[in-house]
Amino acid sequence: MRLPHKAHLAIVDGERFVVMVNDGSPDDPALREFASPELAGQNFSAGVRHQDDIGQRHGSTDLNELAHAAAAAEWLNRAALDKTIERLAIVADPKSLGEMRRHYHKALQDILIAEEAKTLTGQPVSRIESKLLSA
Repeated sequence: MRLPHKAHLAIVDGERFVVMVNDGSPDDPALREFASPELAGQNFSAGVRHQDDIGQRHGSTDLNELAHAAAAAEWLNRAALDKTIERLAIVADPKSLGEMRRHYHKALQDILIAEEAKTLTGQPVSRIESKLLSA
């Protein structure tokens, strides 16, 4: 994934959320933290979709993680609407990314330049930058 200069990168999983900005170039990214908001997952609407027997039997549905992903999407929606962020790439674990997509506002969709279903939270910045170049 080539992240343009001054574009933002949101890294999300079921518990963490960090937004970074690329101060470098697409070929030589230099990421710095832009925001690491504390989110209160209050949107448990995913519970309606995750009432299937298989998910309940295997314990594969964590509604708190999905509510966190929804809260991250809502934070990004506000940033897109108030033009705090003008170009955005999102990297999130597959389950979180799927939930986030359900909550994207049109303004967020308009600034979205890339998405990747991958877990990168908790990684050092240098590793994230190298993953950007190899994606």
